[in-house]
Amino acid sequence: MPSPRHDSLINLFRDRPQLAVEILRDLLGQELPATPLVRLENTTFNTRPSDDIEADLVVVMGPPTAPAHAIIVEIQQDTSKNPRQLARYAAALWLLLRCDVTVLVVCPDARTADYYARPIDSGLTGYRLQARVLGPDGIPVVTDPQQAAAQPELAALAVMVHGRQRKVVEAFAAALAELPDDHAPKYYEHAYSMSAPEVRRLLEEIMTSTTWPVYSPFAREHYGRGLEEGKAKGKAEGKAEGRAEEAARLVLLVLAARGLEVPDDVRARITACADLARLESWATRAATARTVHELFGETDGEDR
Repeated sequence: MPSPRHDSLINLFRDRPQLAVEILRDLLGQELPATPLVRLENTTFNTRPSDDIEADLVVVMGPPTAPAHAIIVEIQQDTSKNPRQLARYAAALWLLLRCDVTVLVVCPDARTADYYARPIDSGLTGYRLQARVLGPDGIPVVTDPQQAAAQPELAALAVMVHGRQRKVVEAFAAALAELPDDHAPKYYEHAYSMSAPEVRRLLEEIMTSTTWPVYSPFAREHYGRGLEEGKAKGKAEGKAEGRAEEAARLVLLVLAARGLEVPDDVRARITACADLARLESWATRAATARTVHELFGETDGEDR
């Protein structure tokens, strides 16, 4: 059964497929084709129409018409999956795409990583699969905020496995401030979902001590209502201001269309008014007023 950690790990790779290539090439030392084309492939593939195989994620290097290399990304948090299934995945995808296939297994737990790092006997003579496994020991301790900002996916993984080291979380928090506003909450949520409870508490502590907004479930529960009310109020005020500006513009357009000269003091009075009802009244009068001063209604006390 997929967990929040499983889903967040998959989303890290899904949002940026190049991450699978970088882990294999830079962290695990595997040679891969030199191509800038890296894309996601359908995660459901088969050896025949009645035998579907569902992988966590499939990343393909090279153009669709001539794939150069395929990477099956599997997230394993325990040893429940039969390793032979991974060999079957690789064989089926090789038959489908006709290119070399690597199975990358990401394991937050060291014991699980050791389990899947063993050579896998497929049951077919001569075919043994050696999966490439990224366990906690293979994920670097990222304490440099600049590195964390340059590689936010790796920084989020570092929080997941090394987050009990305060400097790792501090570097991650500092990096979030350097990321675009629409990216930072996403990476924070990934790190939060993937981490143990004590690391989550440390994340909360560090993030609430900064000016950067907090997006974890804790923050939404405690601050979400106030934030939403503030946003709603701001939107309402913005809409009202926008309607007033349009109404003032309408008043001036009607006066201009009727050929009435508008002195600077009158123009300033109209554009400064934020009372929508009053502006609508002025717009109605502008259609029949003989002078701009009649616009304000000499007998209308509130308009004086």
